[in-house]
Amino acid sequence: MEKKIFIKNKSGEKISVLVETPKKESKGLAFILHGLGGYKEQKHIKTYAKSFLKQNITAVRFDARNSFGESDGNYAKGTITNFCEDLETIINWSKKQSWYQEPFWLAGHSSGSIAIALYAQNNLEKVKALAPTSTAISAKLSLQTPKYKNWEEMQKRGWIQEKRGIKLDASHMIDRMKYDLLDNTSKLTMPVLLMTGDMDVGTPPQHQKLLYDKLPGEKELHIIKNAPHTFKKPYHLFKIKKIFTRWIKRHL
Repeated sequence: MEKKIFIKNKSGEKISVLVETPKKESKGLAFILHGLGGYKEQKHIKTYAKSFLKQNITAVRFDARNSFGESDGNYAKGTITNFCEDLETIINWSKKQSWYQEPFWLAGHSSGSIAIALYAQNNLEKVKALAPTSTAISAKLSLQTPKYKNWEEMQKRGWIQEKRGIKLDASHMIDRMKYDLLDNTSKLTMPVLLMTGDMDVGTPPQHQKLLYDKLPGEKELHIIKNAPHTFKKPYHLFKIKKIFTRWIKRHL
């Protein structure tokens, strides 16, 4: 069963949530978060959700604020901080729902991935397993990628990139400098699934390997051949669904 709900955060801002419950008795709960400039209906995000539902796990997708979904805000002001805040808001709201279960699964993409990993580092007892795909890891590493080769110029002009006619404010990177997954990787003791494309220039395989090597528990790293940062092509979606499904079954 699928149900879309609009809730409000502490500041009264609207967040769009999509809850999908399995036909059979639910065996768990998963929260799924898209990346910067993304939304809950993106093909790869839907693929993650379907993988959980197929195993009778309730899947909760939502649009972070300051993105291109149905939630409030403006892409220009998108930050890792607002992703983290929205994840907390959704989880806290979910605690009052009949389908809520702990420990739960967390899955995400890019900025959504670093948000779920940061949450897991601070809430170990609540997280059953973690899947941060194409994850941002730190500002230090991001600044080493081609996207930010003109970082000084970006700071001067006040914006990083343009999407759908909206310029992402340079404050996004300033905010990102607060976070580094490598600082507390030892806390991520739950099973972790990492994936990225071998053509990803924003969160490339070598960055994922740095995180993978520091993870202390059961872990997997999959490099998807000929795939960019965001998985869109049917073959790539088929591949990630197969990986996700196998991983979920292993840790049910």
